[in-house]
Amino acid sequence: MNSYFSHPLSQQQAEDKAVGCILGGAIGDALGGPVEFLSLDQIRSKYGPNGIQEFDVAYGKVGAITDDTQMTLFTIEGLIRANVRGTLRGVCHPPSVVGYAYQRWMKTQSEPYASFSIDEKMPGWLVLHKELHHRRAPGLTCLSALRQWKESEANNQSKGCGTVMRSAPFAFFYDPWKTAYDCAGITHGHEEAKVSSAILAQAIYYILESNGVENAFHKACELDTTNSLSSQLVRTALDLAHSSVDQYRAIESLGLGWVAEEALAIGVYAAVKADRDYECGVRIAVNHSGDSDSTGSICGNIMGAFLGERALPSRWVQQVELSDVIREISVDMVTNFPPDSENHTPEETKALTDAFWDKYPGY
Repeated sequence: MNSYFSHPLSQQQAEDKAVGCILGGAIGDALGGPVEFLSLDQIRSKYGPNGIQEFDVAYGKVGAITDDTQMTLFTIEGLIRANVRGTLRGVCHPPSVVGYAYQRWMKTQSEPYASFSIDEKMPGWLVLHKELHHRRAPGLTCLSALRQWKESEANNQSKGCGTVMRSAPFAFFYDPWKTAYDCAGITHGHEEAKVSSAILAQAIYYILESNGVENAFHKACELDTTNSLSSQLVRTALDLAHSSVDQYRAIESLGLGWVAEEALAIGVYAAVKADRDYECGVRIAVNHSGDSDSTGSICGNIMGAFLGERALPSRWVQQVELSDVIREISVDMVTNFPPDSENHTPEETKALTDAFWDKYPGY
């Protein structure tokens, strides 16, 4: 498994896109968190006719992330560890290593977890952040599947959005379609949950190749040889974004976002409708009667990957929970590994390699 540096991006560009994508998703998540379980009428009653426009209190703080961003961070950690293992050991099964990462997330939720997923002498970096050890309305399907996980596909037929909301990071690694599809199956057995995840990952991969958002999703949907509901609904969302249909009615026609294909379609609609205006996009994505944090997160992932970190409003970057951690792990996601020996002495290369292994042990 290799990191995504097959893209013709400089290190600076790669970091800008990675941070934009992951931090952009976290901001959309935090904007939608306070209204996740409210109807559109309730949102308007509380925040006015345009709905929520700025961060508000959720889980006792302003700018709080939810389980969407928590699971996205552990997805990144699992993928980095898989890349480290594959590079240094020569063999790796990414879904297993990502599955171990989700077991570490279970520990942060005070849930039973597989003890073999954590070496207490070398636990890695992410699970040590106490700010992650809070429950933020975790998905019941994710919890149930991970309690029973045996390094095999989930034994359920759920197509909840708990897959697609964590799938943006796969765009930065080798074979994003297959890896996102396979890793979605860790918790969700339904085909739509897996295909929606694959479409999002593949489309963001195309965005990183300098495709526009709309073209990237058309190209990704073309890879869906089954013509699933997921790709059909994404195409509908793209058409709606260019129509005169009121945005609230357009989102209502796509669904509520509690299931994968609907959450993906709403996120795509908002991103295309807003064009290059990140704030506009995430506001469109969260103001509806459904799963507002997940649709905000997906839209934020898409627009952040397209526009880069500089497009994210500085006030939201400063306010969003764990902003520094999110930025750091996003940069690590696109860091060359092992270090380029041409620019380091053998001793320096070994020290950098050992330090990265300590931070992201390859298991």
